[in-house]
Parts: sequence; structure tokens; C-alpha cells
Amino acid sequence: MTTGGGAVIRPATPTDHDAIWDILRPVYRAGETYCMPRDVERDEALEDWFARPFTAFVAELDGRILGTSHVGANRPAGGSHVANASFATHPDARGRGIARSLVDHAKTWAADQGFRAMQFNFVVSTNQDAVHLWQKAGFAIVGRLPAAFLHPQHGPVDGLVMFQTLKGETHEP
Repeated sequence: MTTGGGAVIRPATPTDHDAIWDILRPVYRAGETYCMPRDVERDEALEDWFARPFTAFVAELDGRILGTSHVGANRPAGGSHVANASFATHPDARGRGIARSLVDHAKTWAADQGFRAMQFNFVVSTNQDAVHLWQKAGFAIVGRLPAAFLHPQHGPVDGLVMFQTLKGETHEP
């Protein structure tokens, strides 16, 4: 899928592992946005990123992978109609529409797979760029988990639950 910004979003393959790790490593090492050990090793991080029930994708622009996402069922059984997704971009992607392209792709892909909604279970409240972007993409903050994340600079900060219906479904938060 080619996006409005010219990025091509496609399923990730094993040949993309190095580029994906180059994106994930600094994000995980910073410890500011994901509940992953800051010292997670490459193989463990990639195993998690590619774990079922998720499908991993990459965003390529001018032949370079600048972003990655994974999308799949939020929970099994009774929760399997709601998708979940995670996103990470390379610092060189900032301001180039890569993150927005990834979230738009995730929503379209999830709807095409039959998901009725998408939920982000744990958005760190201090990650204001992401919160703003997800809100612009139509997600609402439907829950707040007080002091649920131990931020390395700010200490305990809130985790947010964000939600959006897909395919014309309606939801009142």
C-alpha cells in the first residue's frame, strides 16, 4: 500500500529484522514509551514484535525503512473483534507523515480483516506526540490508569487507554 506521503507500507519479512531493530532499539533503550525492558536483546525484541496474533509491517520511503507497526487481535475469544497495534518510527521519519501513514494503514488493515474497533491499551501520557496523533486519527481517550508507568525522567505517569470504532461502527466513550 502506498500512502499519501509516498511511503510504501508492506508486510515485514525476516530480511527487515535489522532495520526494525534499528528503529526499536533506541525506543526501548529510552524506556519512555513501551513496557519493555530497557536492556531487551535484539532477538527477544523481534520475537515479541513478530509474535502471534500480530502481523508486522514496515513503512519504506525512498528504499529505506523508516517505520514499523504490528497489528492483531487485542485479546483472544470474546475480545478478538477488537484490534490492537503498536508503532515505532526512525528519528529521520519525524515530520514526514510516516507515523500517520502507519496508523491509517493499521486501521484499514484491521477493518479489512473484520475487526470492529481498535484499542491502544497503554499509551504513556507523556508521549504527547503520539497522543496528539492518535487523537487526530480519531482515537478517543476512554480510560486513564493513574501512575501506571514508571517513566525514567518523570517518575510515575499515567497510562491511557485509547479507542476507535472501525467500519462505521459507533461507540459512546
